[in-house]
Amino acid sequence: MQQSWKGIINVGIVHPMIYPETIRGEGPILETVSKIVSDNFFGAIEVSWIKSDDVRKRVADLLESSFVDVVYCGGPPILIQKLNMNSLDENVRSNAVKEVKKLVDEAYSLGARILVVLSGPDVEADKRGKAKEQMVKSLEEVCSYAQDKGKDYTLMISLEYFDREYDKKCLLGPTRDSVDVIARVKEKYENVGLTVDLSHLPLLHESPEEALLAARPYLEHVHIGNCIMKDPSHPLYGDQHPRFGIPEGENSLDELVEFLKVIKYVGYFNKKTATRLPVVSFEVKPAPGESSEVLIANSKRFFEEAWSKI
Repeated sequence: MQQSWKGIINVGIVHPMIYPETIRGEGPILETVSKIVSDNFFGAIEVSWIKSDDVRKRVADLLESSFVDVVYCGGPPILIQKLNMNSLDENVRSNAVKEVKKLVDEAYSLGARILVVLSGPDVEADKRGKAKEQMVKSLEEVCSYAQDKGKDYTLMISLEYFDREYDKKCLLGPTRDSVDVIARVKEKYENVGLTVDLSHLPLLHESPEEALLAARPYLEHVHIGNCIMKDPSHPLYGDQHPRFGIPEGENSLDELVEFLKVIKYVGYFNKKTATRLPVVSFEVKPAPGESSEVLIANSKRFFEEAWSKI
């Protein structure tokens, strides 16, 4: 596609993944966020929890001055704190919702338009129906809270779904199960959608066409990345977001081209989303010995070449 993506989508990057030293809400957050928003290749950034009130305020001011779309990545605090919004234990579920509501507050404080969340661990097959009901209940509570807290806009709650058998082993899970949950929440709340991540599709044994056609009515946000699944002894085995082009990876240039073609086909490039433009974000993490800055450059090169081929 010879036309630039500028004005069609905003390309972003998941900050706590490319700078994993910040993933616990501490470390050089302000400095590394500044590096990303100073690069006009990126029209979006995905930030996460920031434990210091002062640093959070300074990051919020920086983001506000940068003219970027902001997405709040709830994955790190949800996974690190082991929050489970589909727990069959009502106390565990309600506590998870309480903590996710705090992420809603933080997302608003940073000017984020989307909060990305995920389900808890998978359960036995005969309990999945009940666990999905619990997840629907939790998402409804979070969506309601986000609506009540919104002033100039309403935060979109976007469910990112993961593998069931390799790494994260989440309830959600296959695309169709995730669609089923979001469709039920959408009956009551408009501010809910789906995040589809290219790096998760091989782990789910789903093609981009299969996943995106099913997710199309609720598609709100997109991640692009890679995974390793054939060699369990590999240090980056599973959902560890290695760079594009790593020899053992499942996704390289051809897979990225196909994915971009399918998200174009399902209408994502023309969709009205909670962000100013539809966001497509890299989710990549440096392996030991790799440089964050080099992986950012790697990602840009892969995207530019893939875009030229769609």
